[in-house]
Amino acid sequence: MAPSATSKQVGTATLTYGDKSATLPVLGGSLGTDCVDVRKLQSQLGIFTFDPSYGATASCESAITYIDGDEGILLYRGYPIDQLAEKSTFLEVAYLLLNGELPTTPELETFTTGITRHTMLHEQIRSFWSGFRRDAHPMAMLCSVVGAMSAFYPDSIDIRDPRQREISAFRMIAKIPTITAWAHKYNIGQPFIYPRNDLSYAENFLYMFHAVPAEDYVPNPILTRAMDRIFILHADHEQNASTSTVRLAGSTDANPFACIAAGIASLWGPAHGGANEAVLKMLAEIGTIDKIPAFIEQVKDKNSGVKLMGFGHRVYKNFDPRAKIMQQTCHEVLAELGIKDEPMLDLAIELERIALHDEYFVSRKLYPNVDFYSGIILKAMGFPTAMFTPIFALARTVGWISQWKEMIEDPSNRINRPRQIYTGAPARDYVALGDRG
Repeated sequence: MAPSATSKQVGTATLTYGDKSATLPVLGGSLGTDCVDVRKLQSQLGIFTFDPSYGATASCESAITYIDGDEGILLYRGYPIDQLAEKSTFLEVAYLLLNGELPTTPELETFTTGITRHTMLHEQIRSFWSGFRRDAHPMAMLCSVVGAMSAFYPDSIDIRDPRQREISAFRMIAKIPTITAWAHKYNIGQPFIYPRNDLSYAENFLYMFHAVPAEDYVPNPILTRAMDRIFILHADHEQNASTSTVRLAGSTDANPFACIAAGIASLWGPAHGGANEAVLKMLAEIGTIDKIPAFIEQVKDKNSGVKLMGFGHRVYKNFDPRAKIMQQTCHEVLAELGIKDEPMLDLAIELERIALHDEYFVSRKLYPNVDFYSGIILKAMGFPTAMFTPIFALARTVGWISQWKEMIEDPSNRINRPRQIYTGAPARDYVALGDRG
């Protein structure tokens, strides 16, 4: 494991309020923007900072993921995302995120065996599905089952025991594909397919998702590699909403299954994990290629309320580095499947072409992001739109666990407690019911 590093003081900043001044440390990490340490601001000046949505606040120190949105850079433990997506498997990347270094061959074999031996679910968990409506959203099932895992695996919820933390991590990484695939099978009324230990992580998920008992299933290497890349590209993304949710829940010493269930619930929102679903919805609303110009004009009209989904990013002000890899993968998948006359996919490709050459979008750096291409790939591979976010959750589970593990092992960790600006009524006396007029 890579040696842990902490931020260092690189300077000071002076803040004056009224007749008082405070000298605050400025901290710097190994990469990125320096941060003013405001932890003693209240004791020195009697004030707090105000940062709605935490867009300018570093909530923690982390050695896992680094993003430079202006330059379009994404690093996992220092490694560029394009190199990992091109050369690694998802389980190699999972090991890297969890442990800080890429595994040696023996380490990867041991880790892979550990994951593989935990892919089956406790048989009594099957009974959960009979309690869901047949048309229940897969994310609702995912939230419920993952949250309930602490009841089935109470031997791995002691967060102070390193071995139990390791087992709970293995269990979640291994079992989330099974839970996700079973949610789909339940929706469509097909038999649950049990995992196979002779298949790779991505192959196993595709097998459990698409196979039926009546036919032999033969893995397709192009589609398997595409699935693996999707998992790698979505594995972690710094302190986003769902990761922050996992850390917030974990700061209370909640068990890891509960923390990951909280992350899944946060990811469910259409502004976060549901973005690739929104891309497909947008394409359906456009309808046909000939309607794209009119749609583009609506997007340019600030008063129309029409948004171009799958373009631009809250963090990236340049081309999303994940999108470049996903774009290549998208064309590989479409070529492998021989898809040439799928209207929605043709529509997406034309919309991509126009947006990449239209000065309005280019000047605003509204490039296609990872959600735009992942939605197209998943649709081409036969995944229903409702499964897009669960697949995102499947991939992000390893990032959530890595972030949770890092937080739990940080001796300075304490329960999270944001502050607020109170805007309600000032202090007042109670008025008896009969005197309220």
